[in-house]
Amino acid sequence: MGIASLQAGPRPAQPRRFGPGAIVLLASIAILAFAGNSVIARYALAAGGIDAATFSLVRLGAGAIVLAPLLLRGTGRWSLSGGISLFVYVAMFSFAYVDLPTATGALILFTVVQATVVLAGMLRGEPMRLLGWAGLLLSLGGLAVLLVPQVESGRVLPTVFMAISGMAWGAYTMIGRAVAVGAGVHTARSFAIGAVLALPLLAFAGSMPSVTGALLAVLSGALTSGLGYVVWNRVSPSLGLATLATVQLATPLVAAMGGVALLGELVTRELLVAGALILSGIAMTLKR
Repeated sequence: MGIASLQAGPRPAQPRRFGPGAIVLLASIAILAFAGNSVIARYALAAGGIDAATFSLVRLGAGAIVLAPLLLRGTGRWSLSGGISLFVYVAMFSFAYVDLPTATGALILFTVVQATVVLAGMLRGEPMRLLGWAGLLLSLGGLAVLLVPQVESGRVLPTVFMAISGMAWGAYTMIGRAVAVGAGVHTARSFAIGAVLALPLLAFAGSMPSVTGALLAVLSGALTSGLGYVVWNRVSPSLGLATLATVQLATPLVAAMGGVALLGELVTRELLVAGALILSGIAMTLKR
């Protein structure tokens, strides 16, 4: 993601530190946006109204358009690495959700995200407290409870796609914490770069998407991605490494609930147990 390229030029300003209530509110909004992307993508792609290549292009394009006014506000260097990581995340995410169920895809995605964020943070010298490690392990245990009965054999390629998507999102999150420009400017620039990089996906596009499929892609790009990622990039510098990684593990639980409400998935005992473990792990990482 070219983190080294971000080190040239002015020293990044200290990120604004939010109070506990604001952190919980902003992080909750971001998690709802992340989960919304999983539900929207699975619904749109499984119904056959739009193919993965077109969904990716429209999603990135819609995000770039809604955030375009922010491009006029920022100065300094653009983060090419941020745009590349966002593009890889969106493209691999879309192709994976052609076959993966909503909750399974979210579980794979954010398990890999957590591993990527923790590894990247440790390599950059960010400390991890013992209680933070315990919270992470407890949340991972919750993921295992939900993951084991849901991941189906024979879906190797979609699983690999989603794992790559998770690595890309983890990298994008870490880049967003380090950039000198504001969260909105960084997000807008990343979407602009990602939309340009997505243009070759037209070669893999199928027939014209349905109106519903196109509208869902626009909704995902403009609202749950574009605006949702501005919120996430704004609040993530205020989170410690353990909390940053663990809070995102709530996404599979929320995505699973969305699948229950909108896609007819069943509420299982594993889902309830996993939810309790994940939320307990998050609470442990938030303790000072």
